[in-house]
Amino acid sequence: MIKTYNGSKLGITSSHRKALLRNLAAALFLHEKITTTLSKAKELVSYSEKLVTKAKKADLSAVRAINGEINSKDAVKKIFDVLVPRYRERNGGYTQILKAGTRRGDNADIAIVKLVI
Repeated sequence: MIKTYNGSKLGITSSHRKALLRNLAAALFLHEKITTTLSKAKELVSYSEKLVTKAKKADLSAVRAINGEINSKDAVKKIFDVLVPRYRERNGGYTQILKAGTRRGDNADIAIVKLVI
């Protein structure tokens, strides 16, 4: 059975897309604000919101699940020490996309993705 991907493929293979989203999410959690293209930003918001929601359980299963997704130990530590307590009472909407114009080299739409305080 052929299964579809419910999101933008970003013009790359599935393994490349998975690695890209993991690295963007790790950078977002570490720095709390990153700049990327608009299409990558939209995919990143969906991916990172699911990770934060999963981490809010804060049990051993959640820790193992986040460790399996994010390769940066510093980012995982920050998720459980800083972000989970911050978003304990919030039911989604942890990230925000701000459009920042276009990139000079190839005229791609640029967006800033940041974690809501």
